[in-house]
Amino acid sequence: MDDRGGSFVAVRRISQGLDRSNTCHSSSAEFVTGSTAWLGRGLSCVCAQRRESDARPSFDLTPAQEECLQRLQSRIDIPYDGSVPEHQDALRDLWNAAFPEEELHGLISEQWKDMGWQGKDPSTDFRGGGFISLENLLFFARNFPKSFQDLLRKQEGDRSVWEYPFAVAGVNITFMLIQMLDLEAENDSAFDLLYCITFKMMDQQWLSMRASYMDFNTVMKSTRRQLEKELLLEDIMRLEDVPSYKLLTR
Repeated sequence: MDDRGGSFVAVRRISQGLDRSNTCHSSSAEFVTGSTAWLGRGLSCVCAQRRESDARPSFDLTPAQEECLQRLQSRIDIPYDGSVPEHQDALRDLWNAAFPEEELHGLISEQWKDMGWQGKDPSTDFRGGGFISLENLLFFARNFPKSFQDLLRKQEGDRSVWEYPFAVAGVNITFMLIQMLDLEAENDSAFDLLYCITFKMMDQQWLSMRASYMDFNTVMKSTRRQLEKELLLEDIMRLEDVPSYKLLTR
């Protein structure tokens, strides 16, 4: 955080070969060549074309940054486990945040389809994103409730008859960010905030492209390109400076 309370995240454009079975779509290892940009105090964002054989770039991290990075990596490594009470509670919390007026009948229920899960058991959709994808959705719901509800209920813009499924789209966005970015966080919520920005950005791309369900992969690729472009703008010093941050409402 800086004096203005900004959220920092350093982004290293490195392809990560995640060993996860998933319902999400992996993205290409081809990256657009670019230059170094800075996102906060001494944190760099390197966007350069890179092959798997290339040496990993070196970054000097403060102990606090290293600790945040380790915590983030630990979060990424946790799979969703429906037998863990903490994970069950988080899933219930997500339902209550999404539909506070409707009682959930069970962790396995046809009701989950109303949120955009593929079936009655959301745990089967978490394979690509892990538990952090559920945490991302919860962070979004709690910190930007209006934007969360607008996307969940498709309340903005001229919508398609066949819309993207909200919850599954959220898992896809988490997976895309994990694949796309090798992150160094200045604070623990930086990744979550970047997730919220990207989700809102994705919906804007969806509307501008007048997309329908079968266009989802194309929209995700367009979102990735737009995110890369915004993160590399010269005047970006914190995530709150990213142009698409202004799309979020609390």
